[in-house]
Amino acid sequence: MKEHVRENYFLVLKLILALLLEVFIMIDNNVLSGASSQALLFSAFFVASITFNEVTDKGKKIVGLILEGCFALLLVLFVEQEFAILLTIWILDIVSVKKATISWYLTALLPLLFMDYSKYQFLIVILLILIYFQNAVVIYSYKEQQREDELSELKLKQNINQKETMYKEEISRSLLMVENQVLEEKSRLSQALHDKLGHSINGSIYQLEACKVIMNQDQKVCEGMIQAVIDNLRNSMDEIRAILRKERPDKYKLATLQLHGLCDDCRKLGIDANCNISGKLSDIPSKYLEIILDNAFEAVSNALKYAHCTRLEINIAVLNQMVRCTISDNGVGCEEIIDGMGLSGMRNRMRSVNGILDFSSELGFTINMLFPLEQVNG
Repeated sequence: MKEHVRENYFLVLKLILALLLEVFIMIDNNVLSGASSQALLFSAFFVASITFNEVTDKGKKIVGLILEGCFALLLVLFVEQEFAILLTIWILDIVSVKKATISWYLTALLPLLFMDYSKYQFLIVILLILIYFQNAVVIYSYKEQQREDELSELKLKQNINQKETMYKEEISRSLLMVENQVLEEKSRLSQALHDKLGHSINGSIYQLEACKVIMNQDQKVCEGMIQAVIDNLRNSMDEIRAILRKERPDKYKLATLQLHGLCDDCRKLGIDANCNISGKLSDIPSKYLEIILDNAFEAVSNALKYAHCTRLEINIAVLNQMVRCTISDNGVGCEEIIDGMGLSGMRNRMRSVNGILDFSSELGFTINMLFPLEQVNG
């Protein structure tokens, strides 16, 4: 059934019933043999007024109801008394517009009092009352519930989109903060190198230029100046090494801070997030550490967008021959795991170091990563 027919099925049903009643009354009372043009005209206007009631807005329905009643009365007064049964449709239309209770639908029996009705006509009126009541109470209520469900679904989608946008902005702010910290460290390191080495190197350049001038005049003095430059540059190299040793951040401490920072971001969004590390983190090779961090950021991002979780855990265990990292949440999970860009990226990173990656969605969603240590150490 097409969509527009499904939406207007009651109008179509009413028109068919009205036309069948009119044709039956005309044939049964030989109306067509007499003033057929008048009967057909009033009947056509009656059907048109029914259509007008269904397609117009609520404010104009009163006009359609008045016209519908007038044409029904004209048929009764000027054509045939048995057309009084059409007043039943008119009364039911009024009751439907007012959304009255079931007792008001029984008023559709009143037109039968003004005509010599048969048991078949009585049954037709009862059938009309049941059809109208079904549409008004059962089907209308279902449509209202369907509209409410659609609105709820729309609001839920908007809420999900807003949360996704909020999560993305929060992660972007965290990444920007990390980038700013890196830039500040670079700036501080540059300033330290300039302050410690700038004057020393400039002095060495001046001494070498002076040596070039007096090289042929006083070779012994020139040799002393060159040795001083060599000593100065050697001291400068020692200072560079000392600065780098002092300023270089511990990558394992930095990785720990990043993981705990990721959990802090989740807690700000109302998610109970924790990071647990057992064993020596310094035993993890740098390449493994980078993959753990990249996969952790991807997993947490997916959990924030899709899982609707309230708890998230990152567990890292350094064992004798392997490193195990598990990232789990208590969200909705999924029946079928489909690799997108994020999960495919995780697989590629793990494949590059011969690691093992698997997913589980029985209770929430869990990502398991296993890295072989013996291969690296060997």
